[in-house]
Amino acid sequence: MRRRGRVRGAESRAASWRLSYVSGVLVGLLGASLGVAHLGAQERPRARDLGIVVGTYAPGPLNAITDVPGVRVGHATLIRGDSVRTGVTAIFPHAGNSFESRVPAAAVVGNGFGKFVGSTQLAELGELETPIMLTCTLCVWRVAETTAKWMLAQPRMERVRSINPVVGETNDGWALNAIRTMPVSDADVVQALTSATTGPVAEGSVGAGTGTVAFEWKGGIGTSSRVVPRGGWTVGVLVQSNFGDWGDLTVQGIPVGRELGRSGVTKNQGKGASGSIVVVIATDAPLSDRSLRRLAARALLGISRTGGYASNGSGDYAIAFSTHADVRRVGVSGSPGTPPDSIHSVELGNELAGSLFEPTVDATVEAIYNSLFRATTQVGAFSRVEALPIAEVRAILAKYGISGRR
Repeated sequence: MRRRGRVRGAESRAASWRLSYVSGVLVGLLGASLGVAHLGAQERPRARDLGIVVGTYAPGPLNAITDVPGVRVGHATLIRGDSVRTGVTAIFPHAGNSFESRVPAAAVVGNGFGKFVGSTQLAELGELETPIMLTCTLCVWRVAETTAKWMLAQPRMERVRSINPVVGETNDGWALNAIRTMPVSDADVVQALTSATTGPVAEGSVGAGTGTVAFEWKGGIGTSSRVVPRGGWTVGVLVQSNFGDWGDLTVQGIPVGRELGRSGVTKNQGKGASGSIVVVIATDAPLSDRSLRRLAARALLGISRTGGYASNGSGDYAIAFSTHADVRRVGVSGSPGTPPDSIHSVELGNELAGSLFEPTVDATVEAIYNSLFRATTQVGAFSRVEALPIAEVRAILAKYGISGRR
């Protein structure tokens, strides 16, 4: 009887948690709709609209991380009062239960000034158990806890006693967000999780990029993809950009920051190049966690091509995963998520895996560009942060021989 009581108690708590999602999603949807209203209706261009073509590999149909089949992205955008400018972004590797069907994954650190929740188990086991979550620095623990609760409330998860949410962050608290209030709520996390979808990905001042600043202009979420002809595979990248000094901003080798001659922040708190960037890489190529670690390292080269240099106060991270069915670690039936005693997989060798390196660098570069070009001006807790002035950037690019659609 006592055992049944404990089971019923656990079931009751799980049911209560599921019910809380209903109200949480409604609150999150309202907050997101208000945030979108504040962002402004003017459509801003992506890099290719300005004539910027990075590398020789073609993008996927959406030029987004969701070009990798099954990958889903969701945002919760928090614009509240005159001081909260932050959010949450969720990246799912596939449509199923991330704990029951784990994907191989690996992360690399360019500079470790950050709070990368779940990174030690990720490094040890080489697999993801949850969606990848992005948020602001002081909100990582709330996001991790709520993601764990959400996962544990999913069907067939009643026996799970350990789960490893992976949460990355950048610090949006120096210009736009009252970060010390830790404004992200359970409902906001749930909104990001439950709104995740395939298809076009919102970019700029949305989700975890709502309050970020890149090269001392408005940064945010950006995405891009590349198709690798050799195997027909796709590499997709999503970034949360919040790094770089204005004088270092480089676009296709052009010193755009120096040509502009100023930052877009008033009043400027002197942040400089600190602040962080997180790069998420997805591919449908069958890669082991060892090869994925090599792939993730190439994202750091992409960061440097835009003007980043892993400054002391910048947490620069990249995480890569493969969605291919042949490398999944599917749990034992009846014991959710428990890995099998042996894993049989077919993965690419070093030479073929290396064919994804250059496309990953190129997609990272373009994703960073898109995070800047798609971002919109924000006024927040401490400063006004302008979006990159498109007309001026067009003129600078034209001066160096690059022109695009108008």
